[in-house]
Amino acid sequence: MAQSGDGGNPFADPGELDNPFQDPAVIQHRPSPQYATLDIYNPFETREPPPAYEPSSAPTPLPPPSAPSLQSSRKLSPTEPKNYGSYSTQASAAAATAELLKKQEELNRKAEELDRRERELQHAALGGTAREWILAQRNNWPPLPSFCPVQPCFFQDISMEIPQEFQKTVSTMYYLWICSTLALLLNFLACLASFCVETSNGSGFGLSILWILLFTPCSFVCWYRPMYKAFRSDSSFNFFVFFFIFFVQDVVFVLQAIGIPGWGFSGWISALVLVGPHPAVAVLMLLVALLFTGIAVLGIVMLKRIHSLYRRTGASFQKAQQEFAAGVFSNPAVRTAAASAAAGAAENAFRAP
Repeated sequence: MAQSGDGGNPFADPGELDNPFQDPAVIQHRPSPQYATLDIYNPFETREPPPAYEPSSAPTPLPPPSAPSLQSSRKLSPTEPKNYGSYSTQASAAAATAELLKKQEELNRKAEELDRRERELQHAALGGTAREWILAQRNNWPPLPSFCPVQPCFFQDISMEIPQEFQKTVSTMYYLWICSTLALLLNFLACLASFCVETSNGSGFGLSILWILLFTPCSFVCWYRPMYKAFRSDSSFNFFVFFFIFFVQDVVFVLQAIGIPGWGFSGWISALVLVGPHPAVAVLMLLVALLFTGIAVLGIVMLKRIHSLYRRTGASFQKAQQEFAAGVFSNPAVRTAAASAAAGAAENAFRAP
């Protein structure tokens, strides 16, 4: 029975039957313009260039970066100064810093004052013997080296023992004492030079040695220490001692400035006498006379200032008498002597017939 169609022809050529490309499923997928395959690709074919890119709309320009952003993005060179802000900002910061430092210094001064007052109260609470022993252990004046056989005799600390409103006055008096000591030393050198050129001035040279050995320790003990203790403990008795002795010291300062020949002072008169024959020695003596004059003027000014401070402290002569009496009767040696005198008087009274 015969079959219709090519696919069912049993008498067809065997090659046609075995050809897979004759299959209808393959034939319908042969190359066509709709399918771009490698079989139809020609690399040497000339094609039109693609059209140029045309943006649909112009992009919105970005705003330029501000100055701070540029400065932050740019690295500074090692030598280029940094900008920490405007001048007004820096000035206000500096003013605030100065104000804080000033307040800190004020707080430190108040703390030191409270510490000093606390130590004073502690010392006042101690007994007399214990307090004297402590003061003897901490003596610091004169400032002698440790290897010196003579040890300091006094304790002196103006910033700790003297109230703050009187510290400047006490310091000025201390410098006045130092200047007077230096003036006596220069006076000794001037009198030595005068004695070398005029042998008749031997008495003045000898007295200059006596003055420097006598006035230096006596002035410190007799008027500086009473003034120091008067301001330290508000002592009326020490104020009166200072006024009396320092008035005499001012008179001596004036005599030193005058320079009477033969008294051992290189003052104005002694210097003017040697101007003609020995001008070099006269110049040295004039310098000493000028120093004596300045010390005399400063001594008079300080005497008036301390007297005005004394009147404002409320001190009086009656208070000085009470302090003197309390100091005398609190002295163990005085009490012992008084008790011995009383016992001797009582014994003599009983022995009398």
